Amino acid sequence: MFTGIITDIGTISAVEARGDRRLRITCGYDMGGVDLGASIACAGVCLTVVDKGADWFAVDLSAESVSRTAPVWNEGQALNLERALKVGDELGGHIVTGHVDGVGTILSKVPEGDSHRYEILLPVAIAPYVAGKGSVTIDGVSLTINSVEDRADGPVIGLNIIPHTGSVTTLGRLEADDKVHVEIDVLARYLGRMEALRNLAAG
Repeated sequence: MFTGIITDIGTISAVEARGDRRLRITCGYDMGGVDLGASIACAGVCLTVVDKGADWFAVDLSAESVSRTAPVWNEGQALNLERALKVGDELGGHIVTGHVDGVGTILSKVPEGDSHRYEILLPVAIAPYVAGKGSVTIDGVSLTINSVEDRADGPVIGLNIIPHTGSVTTLGRLEADDKVHVEIDVLARYLGRMEALRNLAAG
């Protein structure tokens, strides 16, 4: 489990065709305190540390993960990083699983006061799981949804990114047409499942 509070920005320093795909990610973590087999969320995707050095770790990315995520797994790509939540850690964001529910597209980014307002088009299937003032995870960052506009091609959510968040994550680097990983609130996921089963039983 994660909280959506980013603790480092890593960079993909090497990509190998090993298994499906192995990534070597340079980071600022003290890797002496990170065990092999530990989970690290990389751009919102929960991945397992399979090798490490003083300032880097390696993860294996399956073909399934590649097919369900944005095309960001290239050498030189910056990634939001978060180590797994420990019992007793402060829950500063919301409960995040590291499972991507869909890929969104940045429609616009405009200044709004000191912040920037982003509008992001989400897949149609995610529409029932997003709501104004609800939580969403974008590229691993826990955010509050300010607005939702339902459209035929999918819901458009509005988010405000404050200067601090933009500077300590990769979100400040995003521009129109960029793709992002989207994870819905875990509570919405379970409520959706309960509703589907209720409708099945009623039908």
